[in-house]
Amino acid sequence: MDWAMASPERLFLIRLLHTFIYVVMAASALLVLFAGVTGADGPWLPPALVLILLESVVFISFGLKCPLTAVVARHADGRPVSDTLMPERLTRHTFTVFGPILVVGLALLALRWLAGW
Repeated sequence: MDWAMASPERLFLIRLLHTFIYVVMAASALLVLFAGVTGADGPWLPPALVLILLESVVFISFGLKCPLTAVVARHADGRPVSDTLMPERLTRHTFTVFGPILVVGLALLALRWLAGW
């Protein structure tokens, strides 16, 4: 990334990256739930589980906060701006929506693997 570019351009690229990560992580959570509910598995499940694990480590390491949110705030120059390119009303409930999805999906996967369903 060219750090000589103007701050608005950097801000856009950071928000774009954060949006991409958000979408991939949301899809991973939904894939884990799908696998837990249906018992389906495939080559997509291990990467989804690894991404969930890595994301969990990142959140725990940064005090249950996304490090990219702080990066966006630094580049926003005090202006209120969403940390992704999606509306904040969609992203502000991320933990309350995807937390239970992950817990249920992982619990169902664990039950399936332990019980041999």
